Amino acid sequence: MLLSLNFEVHQPNRLRKSVNLNSGDLWNRYVDVELNKEIFNKVADKCYIPSNMIMLELIDNYDIELSYSITGVFLEQALEFNEEVVELFKDLAKTGNVEFLGETYHHSLSSLFEDHEEFKEDILDHKKLIKELFGYKTTTFRNTELIFNNKIAETIKEMGFRGIFTEGTNRILDWRSPNYVYSALSGLNVLFRNYNLSDDIGFRFSSRDWKEYPLMADKYASWLSNTPGDCINLYMDYETFGEHQWADTGIFEFLRYLPKELENYNHIEYSTPSEILELCKPKDTVDVFEFSTLSWADSERDLSAWLGNRMQQLSFQRLKEIRKYLGNYLKRYDEKERKELIEYKIYKNMQTSDNFYYMCTKGFNDMDVHSYFSHFSTPYDAYSAYLDAYYDFKNHLVLKLISTYFK
Repeated sequence: MLLSLNFEVHQPNRLRKSVNLNSGDLWNRYVDVELNKEIFNKVADKCYIPSNMIMLELIDNYDIELSYSITGVFLEQALEFNEEVVELFKDLAKTGNVEFLGETYHHSLSSLFEDHEEFKEDILDHKKLIKELFGYKTTTFRNTELIFNNKIAETIKEMGFRGIFTEGTNRILDWRSPNYVYSALSGLNVLFRNYNLSDDIGFRFSSRDWKEYPLMADKYASWLSNTPGDCINLYMDYETFGEHQWADTGIFEFLRYLPKELENYNHIEYSTPSEILELCKPKDTVDVFEFSTLSWADSERDLSAWLGNRMQQLSFQRLKEIRKYLGNYLKRYDEKERKELIEYKIYKNMQTSDNFYYMCTKGFNDMDVHSYFSHFSTPYDAYSAYLDAYYDFKNHLVLKLISTYFK
């Protein structure tokens, strides 16, 4: 049994609750830099720094292997607000026990556009950044929020990736197990997240209402040992450690002792996703049409976390519309100049999935999770802020076009 430990590392550039009309700087006009800095450093102290140090310790003591999918916007913030975080990830890269997965640079919803040119662009920008910072070439892909369908698989296959991660939901797998490698219609290998075992740590670990509470390392190791299949892919937010599950829940102790307990089971071997793809042959083919698109979000595990209500759908439509204005403005610049423009950066950050996640109006437990992550009081405030930024930014681009035309 090959065990892969995978972690998503992401922090968005949060929009202001209203456009700062007094700011002479376009980025600060829309983005709440101070809030982003405050949140990043808070989570760095609670999660990123202690978790990275524990992972380095576990690699030294137990030779564990793990993988990270780190967004470009996270790394931008780390370089600006807390370089110690980047240095610790570099230390992890130097061990040779860490795989970095391909991602969208801006944790964007660009894979849902009618064409995939911007999706590809975001992936290539991320690949370049990971190579520059960590000296690592990404070969396995993890799309934003594990969003997956046949069309996305085709694009990732064309870009030369060996495999892609997605959610091991029963809706697609039916009677089949997530603990095997599968193949998409395009021939791309597919790794499925074991959501039950992942969510036992990510969501249920500190729940006193859970019948398995408290979850101890020896119990969890026995669950892993009794799980049939070729591979177990655990995948969770890195913020699980210290932020979503606070230190006083015992989550760090659990993390420290799990490898020790796993030593009792000789048939479990640590592995990276690329190693699994090399060692395990696909068991079957999965067919995911666009109308059945998968994700790991909410109980539905579809696109409803970002596009489930009218506010989200209208905002996504506005985002696609602004591409026309930006495209006309960027025509006068070459590719390198284009990516250095603040207008380009703002537009790309408007694609970030978090902007739409905050607008969700679901009920019960799903809504609790959305509210936890949002810096807005209500989904309607998030919608208002997004449109406020959209219309102001659109006017800015129109004025830029006019001034360029008359030069």
